[in-house]
Amino acid sequence: MTEGAKPFVDFSHVWLAYNEELLAKGQFAVEDIDMKIGVGEFSAIVGPSGCGKSTFMKLATGLRMPSKGSILIDGREVAGPLKITGMAFQSSSLLPWRTTLDNVLLPLEIVEPYRSSFRTKREEYAEKARKLLQSVGLGGYENKFPWELSGGMQQRASICRALIHEPKMLLLDEPFGALDAFTREELWCILRDLWTAQRFNVILVTHDLREAVFLADTVYVMSRSPGRMLVRREIELPRPRPLELTYTKEFTDIVLELREHIGAIRKPLTPNATVGIAQ
Repeated sequence: MTEGAKPFVDFSHVWLAYNEELLAKGQFAVEDIDMKIGVGEFSAIVGPSGCGKSTFMKLATGLRMPSKGSILIDGREVAGPLKITGMAFQSSSLLPWRTTLDNVLLPLEIVEPYRSSFRTKREEYAEKARKLLQSVGLGGYENKFPWELSGGMQQRASICRALIHEPKMLLLDEPFGALDAFTREELWCILRDLWTAQRFNVILVTHDLREAVFLADTVYVMSRSPGRMLVRREIELPRPRPLELTYTKEFTDIVLELREHIGAIRKPLTPNATVGIAQ
């Protein structure tokens, strides 16, 4: 984020315990998260399993309220589920009885201001969905059902569904984790191109360090539970980033640096061990 710019995502000393009993015991899922993300930034969060990455996403979408601290998104305090976000997960979660086109249109049927005009503007919205599907290589698959699509195709449709209502922020929780390596890299490039064209904010949770470094402006490393942001690493590789960049020493050096941070977190803690915050 540039100096003096107003953040789009602003976590101020955020702590979360999942219920009052855990709060009373001081047992938190995440603790003291303090981070600011600028408008249009692509951020990635990595860390060991169970560190609180998914909990962070629930906080960022307003599905969970912090036990302590405050969260501002787009200048407003988060007080409930946000309408300005789109989400995609490791499972595409496409409805099997709906065609690809109808799955993509689903948010427009349930999210205002589109919901109230969906019937009268359905064809206009359908054309918008077709163009979005075309942009990710799914032109001609509009009338196919999910079971007629490969896993990679299903994830492309899922991303289109997350973007159809033009959200200001896209939240991705391990969206490519179940795919083979070649399909995963293909979808990296599709996501890169969509973000380059529209510059919505993205927060990507992933276990794949190559994925994080290839896509993100900034990578955050979370500690083991309770989750804290231990490392903030700006990725200063030039854009647009071709896939060939992932085979260069400059790229792999950053991946190895992050891998060392993860390795240090995963080591058994000794009584006097501490982990410092890196920038």
